[in-house]
Amino acid sequence: MIYSTATVPVNPEGETPLTRAQAWAGLVLKARDARLFLPPNLCTRCEVTEESPTHIVREATIAGADLREIIAFEPESKVTFFQATGPREGAIVNELLEDASGVLQLRFYCYLGLRGREPDGPEERAEQAQFDSDKGYRAALLSTLKRTRELVAEGRI
Repeated sequence: MIYSTATVPVNPEGETPLTRAQAWAGLVLKARDARLFLPPNLCTRCEVTEESPTHIVREATIAGADLREIIAFEPESKVTFFQATGPREGAIVNELLEDASGVLQLRFYCYLGLRGREPDGPEERAEQAQFDSDKGYRAALLSTLKRTRELVAEGRI
């Protein structure tokens, strides 16, 4: 199994501050259309196929892999991506929380396996290393916050 976690401050020194509501709006928009947040051409299709007050279902093609995700929302707090189909199975969580000193943080964590692959085999170990690297999910959190700031500045959030 792959387990990874990373936490970054939402408002590091020198950055235009985001409110919790703005950061939340960015997470929801990313869930609805990953193309707005991922590097160009990494996500070539992303559409919401079902919607309710508590979750959406989206179908996407990311890094060439077709997937279906059930995405659950806990308002202004947590977005959980359940991997229904695709190369991975499990859950990916993005959570807004305050640390002990009241500073707003964005945390990522996941618990995943690779469908059809040996548990803790070479493919899973490679994914684990990628997730934990400088180009892994910590970088994705920083990129999400950067893009959210851009969308706020454009008046889209």
